[in-house]
Amino acid sequence: MFQHVVMTERELRELLGHPHERALQKDLGRLDEHARAFIARSPFLLLATAGADGRCDVSPKGDAPGFVRVLDEAHLAIPDRPGNKRLDGMTNLLANPHVGLIFLVPGKEDTLRVNGRACIVRDPALLASLEAMGKRPELAIGVEVEECYLHCPKAFRRSKLWEPATWSGARELPSMARVRWAQAPIPGQTLEDYERESEEGLRRTMY
Repeated sequence: MFQHVVMTERELRELLGHPHERALQKDLGRLDEHARAFIARSPFLLLATAGADGRCDVSPKGDAPGFVRVLDEAHLAIPDRPGNKRLDGMTNLLANPHVGLIFLVPGKEDTLRVNGRACIVRDPALLASLEAMGKRPELAIGVEVEECYLHCPKAFRRSKLWEPATWSGARELPSMARVRWAQAPIPGQTLEDYERESEEGLRRTMY
């Protein structure tokens, strides 16, 4: 399918060059006061994992700003809110602890990147501190920070992600319920019933 494929780092560097020294220096390897402030205001992150076979997964995690708890400059905890129980990311962690996180703050073009090693935690005291809407999570993902730095805003400026005028695509796409219905309709159930049940299920299992 693809031709002229780049196969070595040497070839890649010849094409794109090397990073500026300041780009290398921005990784502090810890959560300083600026990283902590960013995480405290972030309602959303992306969690990247890979299994032992190298197959990757990226999972969205979100809640009220500050839902991720910073324990100290080297550790943070992410509550596991109810989901679809596929557990793709968590099963990856059981085989390969390396993770990559990107924290977002709505309206801010910079992002915070955190890389490290993670584990699945059942500690009752920690889980109690991550309670939301009166519900304690069953599990949390604990992360030991190895890299931490702010990422430049170019992708957000090019995409104009935070500009409402560019959001027309969302209105043009069908709901997930309609897509799933088109892919696998349920005999004896109408699309309207399926959409209503899907929305009710979301509200019922948020926490």
